[in-house]
Amino acid sequence: MEKLKGPAVGCTTATCGWRALLLPQLNRQSLYVYGSEMAVEKECMRQLQSGVFVIHPFSLMRSYYIMCMMAITFLNLIGIPMEIAFLDGNSGLAWEGFNVFSDTLFLIDVALNFRMGIIAEDGEEAILDIKRIRVNYLRTWFIPDVIAAFPIGYILLFADLQYHNDDNPSKTNKMMRILMFVRILSLIRLARVSRLVRFFNEVEKVSNANLEVVRLFFRILSLFMMIFLLCHWNGCIQYFVPMLEEFPTDCWVRKENLMNATVIVKYSWGVFRALSQMIALSYGSMDAPTNYVEMWIVMVSMVSGCLMYTVLVANATTMIANIDPAAKEYKSKMSRLEHYMTFMKLPPELQLRISNYYQARYGGKWFHEKDVMDTVSSALKEQILMVMCSRLLRNVPMFQNRDENFINAILPKLEYEVFLEGDVIVQQNVPGNRMFFIDHGQVLLETDSYERELCDGDFFGGELDLL
Repeated sequence: MEKLKGPAVGCTTATCGWRALLLPQLNRQSLYVYGSEMAVEKECMRQLQSGVFVIHPFSLMRSYYIMCMMAITFLNLIGIPMEIAFLDGNSGLAWEGFNVFSDTLFLIDVALNFRMGIIAEDGEEAILDIKRIRVNYLRTWFIPDVIAAFPIGYILLFADLQYHNDDNPSKTNKMMRILMFVRILSLIRLARVSRLVRFFNEVEKVSNANLEVVRLFFRILSLFMMIFLLCHWNGCIQYFVPMLEEFPTDCWVRKENLMNATVIVKYSWGVFRALSQMIALSYGSMDAPTNYVEMWIVMVSMVSGCLMYTVLVANATTMIANIDPAAKEYKSKMSRLEHYMTFMKLPPELQLRISNYYQARYGGKWFHEKDVMDTVSSALKEQILMVMCSRLLRNVPMFQNRDENFINAILPKLEYEVFLEGDVIVQQNVPGNRMFFIDHGQVLLETDSYERELCDGDFFGGELDLL
């Protein structure tokens, strides 16, 4: 992960106090968007001069806030179905406290989103205007966030206190029914999964936006987290529905003798049945549904399994298609070359030599080297050529003590060539107008009077008359 260096040269925690946490950090993400350290510093000054409380998308506070909210959201999406299906109101003080804490945090999150800077669609600047942020949030995610942040934890805590303090049997039964209804109603908190998806998208957008590896990592992580949540929710539903029916005699819970089992055993059997239905295996769910409710559960499991397969295969196909594009382009070029050679009815020996040449020249990877060299700056081009070719020039006595600028002037004149075994590079008595430096391979020099074999790092040509 990129190391944070601080918000700006002129504003630190000592000079700006807590406001420094709201300013953009000087790291690869901000440099990728703004282009230079000076531009990042100007962005800090722009935010300071606005005089309003806005959290910048590239700020330190925003980074820690997203990580914290991702962890809390994921714990909610795991714990809420477990509580409703298996704990039966006996979740304990710790879990109720966590529910209240989560509800409070999500209510605060709704309020903070009105002060959260937005990355523009073109990715060239951050929107820090309060009015634009407010309008954008109200038009997009405000209503889903309010529904997901509905404080069910407070209602459950208050209802539990009333239930335990009331000795009237009729009121107790009524309160139990209210508690069950509220617990079912608390399923709306699962809408917080939208927050998890958005957090992943935001992290992917602001973290090393120019690195495909980082985007691929977050895409794979989010995919597997969603598949896990789908299996987890399905397993909880498998037990929750018989519980609502008060465990009829023909339900799977009684058949497996799980009435007095521990929560982990019940959960394991529920997930096992869910996976058996989702991946279309009869093992673990051999009995046919005993009523229409179980039949619908099985159908929903099978459909969700099909969706899981579809998403998994689609994402896997996309990832495979994006892996090693240079090798894919090379195979495409070779395929077209083979069709061309066959169409032109070239001799098999010549076709083999052409194929060998492409393999030796490109090594299974197709790069447009000229395009790459033309798009980089002259300084980078010199550095690339220096790394690739300078050692070859240094082996030549006439270049060993030359000035660095002289070597840099010669490097752009070098051209990369590949010769196969049996190729005649130059012939005897032909004027020598080129000089060759051997990067890899062997060359046989043969004249009427002597024979010599050259290898990596050697050179020949120029004024020499060769065969």
